[in-house]
Formats: sequence, C-alpha cells, structure tokens
Amino acid sequence: MKEKTSNQSRNAMGSKVAPKTVDEYLVDIPEPARSTLKHIRAVIQSVVPAETTEVISYGIPMFKYRGMLVGYAAFKKDCSLFPTGSGVLDRFEKELRGFRSSKGTIHFPSDKPLPDALVKKIVKARVKENREWD
Repeated sequence: MKEKTSNQSRNAMGSKVAPKTVDEYLVDIPEPARSTLKHIRAVIQSVVPAETTEVISYGIPMFKYRGMLVGYAAFKKDCSLFPTGSGVLDRFEKELRGFRSSKGTIHFPSDKPLPDALVKKIVKARVKENREWD
C-alpha cells in the first residue's frame, strides 16, 4: 500500500514521487485547501480557451495556453495563485488589497478562495497577454 505525504506519494521503495497529473496533486492536499483549489480550478476552466491544457510544472498545477497562463498550489499556511505574466499583479493591485502578494504570487487563506470575478479577470488578462505575445 502506498503511503501519502503532502503533495507527493511514496512509491513501493519509499521514495517520494512527484505528482504527474493535477488529480494526483489534488488528492494529497488536505481539506479545506483541496476544496478551495478545486474551486479555483473550476473558475479558471470556465474562462480559458478550449485548447488550454493542464500540466504539472515545478510540482504544481498549471494551465497552459500559448505558454504558461496561471498556476495554483497549497502550502502549509495558505494557498497561492501564480499568474505568470508580467505586470498582472500591478494591474490588479487595487482589487488585491487584503491579500498578501509577493513577486508573481497571490496568497489567500486555505479555507477562502479568491473572489471568482477576480480570478476570471486575472486569467482573461493572462490569455490576452499570451495571445498578443504569440
């Protein structure tokens, strides 16, 4: 029987195995963060172009459309959204008040997702950037 650890499974030899799919990543996330990330994932899926794919990159779930769009992850004390484009955080600075952010990352409580409307705006801005860049 495989033993589970945070964000990684252990194979039969006891070595950590990084998740290969988003579902593998999410299965190891404890509640309430798992539900929060599933919600964020659904909100993102509702606005990305049909040809967008989901991948695991740098050990976290990422959406990819003409390059990386946005990623999300759970950590010990919070969850994070990673809009990969330049200047996205600056563009939404006013709407992000009340959330901690650092270079390229928006942090939010594990039990409270970012507002759906804000996530949609950020993702749409990233899609637009990637279309223009391509």
